[in-house]
Amino acid sequence: MLPSFLRALIIGLSIAAPVGPIGILCIRRALAEGWLVGLVTGLGAATADAIYGAIAGFGLTFISMFLVNQAGWLRLIGGLFLCYLGIKTMRSKPTKAAATVERSGKGLFAAYSSTVFLTLTNPATIISFVAVFAGLGLATNQADYASAAVLVMGVFLGSALWWLMLSSSVSLFRAHFNPNRLKWLNRISGLILLVFGIIALSPT
Repeated sequence: MLPSFLRALIIGLSIAAPVGPIGILCIRRALAEGWLVGLVTGLGAATADAIYGAIAGFGLTFISMFLVNQAGWLRLIGGLFLCYLGIKTMRSKPTKAAATVERSGKGLFAAYSSTVFLTLTNPATIISFVAVFAGLGLATNQADYASAAVLVMGVFLGSALWWLMLSSSVSLFRAHFNPNRLKWLNRISGLILLVFGIIALSPT
């Protein structure tokens, strides 16, 4: 099972690595609110990746087909949530956020759960997992639970590894961000998230 695990690890890394709204959110939170908040944000995305990986790995076709059929509604919900996050980020007070969120269990849970929700509302994720698993011959039947579990664990750890590296490297620059720079960081990152939201809401 080691070769399958390593391939699933690479899949998790490759799907998480492209910089999109989740990457922007992770970078902004790591700089403005601390390394731990950035990491927890990434772990939320890794959890959602693992869920979609489980759907693809366990061969749960009926769930994947349902998600694909509901792609329009999922994109609408995700787009609205991205717009909300973008506006909220642009209006947030950097000094207050940096002082409270990293030490708050509620704040960490909010960072985690919001990213899980945001990632799950992206129907392209499940399509990516189904296509990659099938293309590499990693898709399993429902009886092969052990192999599927190994794939899901590999996907989760690969995605989590990427977010750990990203949040850790970005947090190294946190000391260079004074309140004024953090204010501009919030404005720029919030604007980018808002643009991603508008794009998601645009008809294809």
